[in-house]
Amino acid sequence: MPRTNLTETRVRVLRPRKSVREVRDSKLKGFGVRVSPSGRKQFFIHCQHSGERIWKIVGDAGSMSVMNARASAAEMLTAIRRGEEALHAPGETLFEAVAEAAFQRHERLWKPGTMVVNRSHLRNRIMPHFAGRQIAEIDRQEVRNWFARLRATPVAADRSMPVLSVIMREAERMGMRPEGSNPCRGIRRYRRKGRERFLSDDEIRRLSARLRVYEARWPRQVAIIRLLLLTGCRKSEILTLQWSDYRDGHLFLRDSKTGPRTVWLSDPARAILDDLAPKGRWVFPASRADRPGSAAWLDRFWIRVRAEAELEDVHLHDLRHTVASLALRQGETVLSIGRLLGHRRAETTLKYIHLADAMVQDAAETVGAALEGE
Repeated sequence: MPRTNLTETRVRVLRPRKSVREVRDSKLKGFGVRVSPSGRKQFFIHCQHSGERIWKIVGDAGSMSVMNARASAAEMLTAIRRGEEALHAPGETLFEAVAEAAFQRHERLWKPGTMVVNRSHLRNRIMPHFAGRQIAEIDRQEVRNWFARLRATPVAADRSMPVLSVIMREAERMGMRPEGSNPCRGIRRYRRKGRERFLSDDEIRRLSARLRVYEARWPRQVAIIRLLLLTGCRKSEILTLQWSDYRDGHLFLRDSKTGPRTVWLSDPARAILDDLAPKGRWVFPASRADRPGSAAWLDRFWIRVRAEAELEDVHLHDLRHTVASLALRQGETVLSIGRLLGHRRAETTLKYIHLADAMVQDAAETVGAALEGE
């Protein structure tokens, strides 16, 4: 966090950003100014006392001079050390204040896309229920009731719960709730039927036949779909591919969902890339700007192709699942498949293991049918 000698001029010229920013004072440790995305500026103190982290508002920078704010902050910090100051004012312990602090803390941990999605869950599903509440008063039963109201949208509910849990953990870290009091802990998520869809050999042949029909007319869309099926990459990883990422027969992804990773390419996958004519830095550029092609541009083509191949229930992400199933059928290990798909945790790959059970069952049925025919 930046430190500077806070002056009237310095505070006045601070400009808001998309997220909250804080600038610490170099003259008084624990004193600083916070600038909200709305442009509001507030002086604050942040310190530790008896093992607790304490964050308090000193005053509004629009109505309080830096000199007076620094003096008040010094008095508050001294009072806290002596145990004479209340650790948290009521307004600072409201749910929305803690939520903003939690999101600011996670700004460096969450990817920009994750931040956007999580803020959407906060705004649309969490804040309508918890805004205005004292963070310490929210108990397990209230969280259960909130979660039950979201039963009509189980996917959104399951994705909102971890966001709420992060906020509650931040309240504990800031000393606003007792340690281990997270009311989200242990609440079961909604059970949803797995969406893994794998293409059979016949379905792969039908898809390949339709791609050949459009190869001359829409070569880049066809190339993307073939690469998805040959590499197991995510759609965003291929769409945002740059020519500098392709070298030495590999893809060196600079920022995949799980961080930078290397994708080993087969001969057919390399042949697809080698046949493309570079046009700028993007492998699959947009037609009118220096940026990658959009997901919508690819999705429109996919909807047409899958309908003609009679694969209406297949999503582009299912091609990634198909790569895992093919690798498993070829006897590859969980570790190998995990590296192929760029999984960070083995548990993510283990969800494909139920395919092995299905294969064993198919084998048993085949053997049984053969024996009956003897």
